[in-house]
Amino acid sequence: MLVNLETALMTPPFGLLLFVMKGVAPRSTFAQIYMAAAPYVIMNIVVMGVLMLFPELVQGALRMVSIR
Repeated sequence: MLVNLETALMTPPFGLLLFVMKGVAPRSTFAQIYMAAAPYVIMNIVVMGVLMLFPELVQGALRMVSIR
């Protein structure tokens, strides 16, 4: 869910993180900022796909960190 939220914040139409980066680097254009963020968006989509295909990864990680 967190990966999905991060991807949603980095992509249009809202892209809140894009506006934050524009505030940090005011000389950059939105196109430059989006092109810099594109590899991370693609990586997040791939990670979400892997987690949907292999939910055991998430469940196994939860079992490893849970204290019983």
